Amino acid sequence: MEAVRLALAITRRDRGARPPRPPTLILAPAVLVAAAMLLPIAYLVVRTAGAGEDAIHLLLRGRTLQVLANTALLALTVTAATSVLGVALAWLTVRTDLPLRRLWSVLLVLPLVVPSYVGGFVLVAAFGPRGMLQQVLAPLGVERLPDIYGFPGAMVALTLFSYPYVLLSVRGALAGMDPSPEEAARSLGCDLRSTLLRVVLPQLRPAIAAGALLVALYTLSDFGAVSLLQFESFTYQIYIQYQGSFDRTLAALFALVLVCLTVAVLYAEGRARGRAKYYRSTVGSIRPLPIVPLGRWRWPALASCGLTVMAALALPIFVLAFWLVQGMTAGQPLQLVWGPALNSAYASSVATVVIVAAAIPVAILAVRYQSPLSALVERTTYIGFALPGIVVALALVFFGVRYATPLYQTLAMLIFAYVVRFLPQAVGAARASLLQVSPRMEEAARSLGSSVPGTMARITIPLLRRGLLAGAGLVFLTVMKELPATLILSPIGFETLATSIWSTTGEGLFARAAVPALLLILVSFIPMAFMAMDDQSGQ
Repeated sequence: MEAVRLALAITRRDRGARPPRPPTLILAPAVLVAAAMLLPIAYLVVRTAGAGEDAIHLLLRGRTLQVLANTALLALTVTAATSVLGVALAWLTVRTDLPLRRLWSVLLVLPLVVPSYVGGFVLVAAFGPRGMLQQVLAPLGVERLPDIYGFPGAMVALTLFSYPYVLLSVRGALAGMDPSPEEAARSLGCDLRSTLLRVVLPQLRPAIAAGALLVALYTLSDFGAVSLLQFESFTYQIYIQYQGSFDRTLAALFALVLVCLTVAVLYAEGRARGRAKYYRSTVGSIRPLPIVPLGRWRWPALASCGLTVMAALALPIFVLAFWLVQGMTAGQPLQLVWGPALNSAYASSVATVVIVAAAIPVAILAVRYQSPLSALVERTTYIGFALPGIVVALALVFFGVRYATPLYQTLAMLIFAYVVRFLPQAVGAARASLLQVSPRMEEAARSLGSSVPGTMARITIPLLRRGLLAGAGLVFLTVMKELPATLILSPIGFETLATSIWSTTGEGLFARAAVPALLLILVSFIPMAFMAMDDQSGQ
């Protein structure tokens, strides 16, 4: 135990130093970004200002509280499952001699491009009562498979298609980790297991917390998977109220309750994250991380990666290909939707640049200038990610129609909606990466006469490269598949792959929906492959 304490000495917090006052160049844009994130909350407050007692009673009835409890349980279960899976896969692809490591680094991230509504339907089509597996097993006497609907199906679907949030966050942290604590622990007699549990995992705590936070908020806001798998979540109730009632006051009240649940999740994440320092505090050269030989565990590890890819990526592609072949066999022409593909790639690229730029001052303020204000600014940026996309979209419609008419139904308004929804992905990845960068390098640059912008451009941002790339990858992939905000806010005639999938699926034309769905995966695969290869080359 003494060896572990010595090995972790460089990661202890510095309690005595008071954080410096943030410069205006960092504070002003960070506060402005946080203020912009509050627009949906302002809309909800305006909507609920005239709520009567009947709405309050309906909100507090037992049925509503039961749905809220079910949603919280789903978020907790999915978060725990994705944390275990994401950390394990990140360790295998960064720190071990896993065969075909670079290929797995790409494939294991790609399930993030599968929209939840496509993933949910794929599970139903494959494992439902009359699904593809049931048809294959029917001649063998299997009359019924275990029910996939409800909590089990929703939990499996959301775990399979959201674990890359944790994987990307932890992988970036592992790649930038200082090997000195591990080496000290091993030299003082700790075995590999003890080193992993007591030295490596504590240093990964901010990255795990950042990824788990995204998973929890994603689960709270998801509608596609839970609706198709017939799990009545709180988000489902919000959608029902928005679609089935002219008066949307009750829906706004439900959304505010979801905001309160988000605040509770943010508080729990802050407690789990802690305030310890994770950068190197001793003098020495930066060395590559040691590769751990798997030995007899190589093939079980390889099988685990293969099963994960098969369930989360190969199965959706297979089912989509099946739809496509069925349609072509029935005489439907193969129509490639290059226009929506280009629109999706363009909007996602612009949104990624804007979101990463907005995340940099927020992450720097939260890490380098810790204070109640910086904590509030950072937490505020996460609120939009937990709100259903339709709530954010309607809030911006309300804002655009009343106060920004020239921006209504423009690409700029759509990009702003993406910023509100997906900024936390970039903030979390950048924050986890910045925690591993010693502030002494920036202090040295400032003492040598470098200005704040110069220090950020030449020192801080280059050192955040891996974290920013991980955040950019998350943003690009999730913007590609965003549906509610795109449907409501996109300019007239601006069709994306997500809207093409939704419109054709809604009409029951699953063969036609397979084309944009497969193209969505292909378009998303290309930038992610380059990013993963760059990440591997830097290790």
